[in-house]
Amino acid sequence: MRHDDRFERGPGTSPRSASRLGRRGLMLILSSPSGAGKTTLTRMLLQTKELDLTLSISVTTRPRRSSEVDGIHYSFITHKQFDALRDGGDLLEWAEVHGNFYGTPREPVEKILAQSRDVLFDIDYQGTLQVKQKAAEDSVTIFILPPSMRELRARLERRAEDPPEAIARRLDNARNEIRRWTAYDYVLVNDDLQATFDDLLAILTAERRRVGRVQEGTARFVEKLLAEP
Repeated sequence: MRHDDRFERGPGTSPRSASRLGRRGLMLILSSPSGAGKTTLTRMLLQTKELDLTLSISVTTRPRRSSEVDGIHYSFITHKQFDALRDGGDLLEWAEVHGNFYGTPREPVEKILAQSRDVLFDIDYQGTLQVKQKAAEDSVTIFILPPSMRELRARLERRAEDPPEAIARRLDNARNEIRRWTAYDYVLVNDDLQATFDDLLAILTAERRRVGRVQEGTARFVEKLLAEP
């Protein structure tokens, strides 16, 4: 069955909510070039339990590596299963990388948003644009920039994971990704990890209180408020 492009808006009360108004959940999307700190910031957000963020788990057709757990790192599916999800409109975003397919199923995300809870995405600009096209009102997009290309190179070299030619490719890819910054709602320069994390918290706090997300609950609250003697 093909879903509509807009998510269905379901009822729900936010767990541990700081507001009495209730709200619609949101999709918090982080993107950055490799080495800019996105993975670390994602981990910090998930480890902050009071935020109650759920990480979106992508499906992929590539083989599972020995260090990976199905359903934790990815959900590993067949090409036939992937084609069925894609052709049925059941993926929020998808891409082909080196002959393997990756995508974000819509249904698990919809269920979480309907519970007034938020989903965290760690995806690139191509996936971000697809999500914004399908669910702009539910998404908050943030691009993380490195303080300089020199620092980005130094971070990649400190990882000691890639040979020089691979680092050069990553830097070339980074320049292409950085040019996409205007597609995002927010842009942060990660020159200080804790300061950048604090900025992320501020953005999340503000977006959770945006009128469009608390409108239904606020309308009920205001009606009750005005009915008081």
